[in-house]
Amino acid sequence: METHMKPRLLVADDEKNLRALYQLDLEEEGYEVETAANAAEVLERMEQKDYDVIVLDIQMPGMSGIDLLQKIMARDKRQPVILNTAFPSHRDNFMTWPADAYIVKSSDTTELKQAIQKVLVKRSA
Repeated sequence: METHMKPRLLVADDEKNLRALYQLDLEEEGYEVETAANAAEVLERMEQKDYDVIVLDIQMPGMSGIDLLQKIMARDKRQPVILNTAFPSHRDNFMTWPADAYIVKSSDTTELKQAIQKVLVKRSA
């Protein structure tokens, strides 16, 4: 596994503006950030490199973030994943439970940043 100094994040969201916002805000926090518009792109990127945290939107065209989470977990149970969704009701779906964190989407990225920080700290412990 290659070593990288900055934590590397992959953010999947089908909304272009949100992807740009997350990328900007998270890069300002000192992360290396890549984005994906859908599940297929996430899986493709995971073939090419490792990510410290993957942030998934649940409502995406094609495969949902929940189905994608299952695929990621099947591939590597240790991969930290944060679900970032506009719908708090998905929290009750047991299919979302393998995620390390579950946050409700907002244009204020404070909660997302805190969740990423917690996951990274937990991972390095």
